[in-house]
Amino acid sequence: MQFSIGKVVKPLYVQVLIGVALGVAFGAIEPALGTDMKVLGDAFIKLVKMLVAPIVFATVVTGIAKMGDIKAVGRVGLKALIYFEVVTTGALAIGLIVGHVMNPGGGMNVDPKTLNLSSVAGYAKVAQEQSIKDFFMHIIPESFVGAFVHGDILPVVFIAVLFGLALAHAGERSATLVKIVDEFLHTMFGVVTFVMKFAPIGAFGAIAFTVGKYGLTSLLALGQLMMAFYVTCIVFVLVVLGGVLKLCGINIFRFIAYLKTEILITLGTSSAEPALPRLLEKLERMGCEKSVVGLVVPTGYAFNLDGVCIYLTMAVVFIAQATNTHLTLGQELVILAMGLVTSKGMSGVPGGGFVALAATLSAVHVLPLSAIALLVGIDRFMGEARSVTSIIGNAVAAVVIAKWEKAFDPQKMREALFHQSDVEEELSDADAPKSVPAAVTEVHRPAGS
Repeated sequence: MQFSIGKVVKPLYVQVLIGVALGVAFGAIEPALGTDMKVLGDAFIKLVKMLVAPIVFATVVTGIAKMGDIKAVGRVGLKALIYFEVVTTGALAIGLIVGHVMNPGGGMNVDPKTLNLSSVAGYAKVAQEQSIKDFFMHIIPESFVGAFVHGDILPVVFIAVLFGLALAHAGERSATLVKIVDEFLHTMFGVVTFVMKFAPIGAFGAIAFTVGKYGLTSLLALGQLMMAFYVTCIVFVLVVLGGVLKLCGINIFRFIAYLKTEILITLGTSSAEPALPRLLEKLERMGCEKSVVGLVVPTGYAFNLDGVCIYLTMAVVFIAQATNTHLTLGQELVILAMGLVTSKGMSGVPGGGFVALAATLSAVHVLPLSAIALLVGIDRFMGEARSVTSIIGNAVAAVVIAKWEKAFDPQKMREALFHQSDVEEELSDADAPKSVPAAVTEVHRPAGS
């Protein structure tokens, strides 16, 4: 019996699920102590974030260097950006439509003058400091080392692309250096394996803090908005992203089950970054080439935030309904257009979804900025759905671009999706550095390159 129990709780996703459940119970029973558990969640996130930059760098560099086709790099990047714009525009539109249909703010009759802006002053200040120019200038780091110091993904991708292109151009002369970077990547995946042992503790701490600080009762006050948002995210994932995957010959439910550990880690920590290293490796295991995964997924963390886009337009509609402010079709289209910009400018910004909302309201001058104070109490809970939706969206993007580039192995996809327990067991193996899959060590040239 003991053996059976041990076998059941061995998978990481089961341990994370247990950690989340214990965190909810602990935060509800002991709110004060639950709030103090925040340090556990923060520590785990910091552990993983220190690994993200070197893993992204090594993945992108080796992928581009082994691709050997500089034109293909630009082609992949362009296709990814086109896909990102189409999907995020759809996410923003869906948020607007569902907000009107479900009418979550109707009947609240809130007077904006009675709201206290001090609770969201920090977000408003950060939003005012963001601009398109600053966003693009931020992509270029102050120095090569500086790209790794601050933990932002885009500067690392920028440096890695340049480095990978230089190695690809050098050809055989760079073979030794490419091999060294590749071996370094194998070792980093091994480190991730060890760090992920602490994921259940991190999820416990993060959830205990959220429930302890805000309380389960805070969900009831704005429950209709939360329900509308969660339902919208679920519909978007199953219908929109599911439809996209169906065109690629993949079942959305099997795909979600394949990424269950990464989704639970994201859900538990309210952040998509802790799941990034394992997400990269899992997508490679299911047949997406490293060169595509390395470019699409890290870039998508800044440009393809589907969850944030849905949240933006739904929150704007909610605020308008709650304050009895009529929005014309023209104003809503302007808000949608601004959302395309502000959702991308929040990469690496703490509370990015909330800051993006503040930036959108500040830019369109239609709704009072003070009204975002209505969402403070539940933003942390909504942040979980935002992150989970976005990480699934980026995983789907990698599959789509890989298929588009003919850089996808259907056989590996079938083996991964139909033998998920084997993949989880291999990823949980402490000897991972010695057993890195072929998808990580070999990158095949795309057809036609």
